[in-house]
Amino acid sequence: MARHRHLIVARRHPFLLALPVGMLYLPGLAAQSETATLPPETYQQELERQGRLIQQLQQQLDSLKQTLQKNNPQSSQKNTSPTTKSSPAQAKPTPSVAKNSPSPVGQKPPEPEANTRALPENVSSGNGVLIGKGNALWEASLSYSYTDNNRVFLDGYSFIPALVVGLIDIRQVKRHSFIGSVSTRYGLTDRWEFEIKVPYVYRDDTQRSRPVSIGVSEDEVFNANGEGLGDIQVSTRYQLNDAGQGVIYVANLSATFPTGKSPFEVEFVESTPGAVFPTELPTGSGYTSIQPSLSAIYPTDPGVFFGNLSYSYNDKTDDEETGEVDAGDGIGVSFGLGVSLNARTSMSLSYSHKHVLESEINDEKIEGSELDIGQLIVGYSFRYSSQSSINTSLAVGVTDDAQDVRLNIRFQSPF
Repeated sequence: MARHRHLIVARRHPFLLALPVGMLYLPGLAAQSETATLPPETYQQELERQGRLIQQLQQQLDSLKQTLQKNNPQSSQKNTSPTTKSSPAQAKPTPSVAKNSPSPVGQKPPEPEANTRALPENVSSGNGVLIGKGNALWEASLSYSYTDNNRVFLDGYSFIPALVVGLIDIRQVKRHSFIGSVSTRYGLTDRWEFEIKVPYVYRDDTQRSRPVSIGVSEDEVFNANGEGLGDIQVSTRYQLNDAGQGVIYVANLSATFPTGKSPFEVEFVESTPGAVFPTELPTGSGYTSIQPSLSAIYPTDPGVFFGNLSYSYNDKTDDEETGEVDAGDGIGVSFGLGVSLNARTSMSLSYSHKHVLESEINDEKIEGSELDIGQLIVGYSFRYSSQSSINTSLAVGVTDDAQDVRLNIRFQSPF
């Protein structure tokens, strides 16, 4: 009876198949102990039956393993024999690992690409700092500047430093200027581009004057303004060398034509004896100017160093009342650093200084007419596509002849 009970339990409870293999032989051992006194024929039959039972249990165990492999492939891979050889596909490293692996010993690492995103004035292309062959851009900009100067006008004769016969006029001049412009850039080749810029100017001046030599007790305030087309500018740029060769050199040439209202065309009125004020303000310079310059750009990720050296030639102009006027040439230099914050934004910090030589009237130099214009410029650029960007800059005057503050906003986009 004990033998039959063990066999019935094993058949009715399949979970016993998960027990260790050694446990599967316990019923047979028990049966062997009980049948040790059986006849030889009965004993042989019992052994055959036990062998068939073991084969059935082995088949059920194999079926259970196959079911586990189908339901959980990862665990089946972990349970594979360590002696199994991996296939060539498994031994090959993944692309991510190969990408992050260091370069082979003895090979020079690749040169970093020229990062010109941080340039404050130029839009970079795949080949350098210009827009590239066949590409065209249009740009709209708005500039505001403010100047506050105190001036002393002496209209008379000085016999000794403390004695002046004539008019002594002390003035405070506050000037607001708005310049809106539209320009177009076109790439003739990958290294050569052309640009034309058309400005519209609005100016407003407030002058507070007091002639101290004639005993005037109250200040006199005089307002004047002017608006209209400004001086049209035409310029061209040529990149002298390829990008990726260290310093990039760009040659620039610009010409400004006197299309705005000239200062010599403005009428003046005399409020008090000797105190003269303009009735309107000019929107142009009144003369043609040609300015060649050379720019140097050195990309170094994540920023770029840049500098510029320029010379301004101002042509002479004739006026019926004044005569031949030469405004004086100018020499300028600027340098700075641009830093790319990410793929879309960058900031720049630069300094610009221009020295204007003495002006001449009828080939006679005007003493004290030299000017030094120095400005500290902070710029910010946001690029929302490969060739479209919004650029802002704030310039603060650091010399007496410079504008106190100038704010410029530029919007660029391809056609």
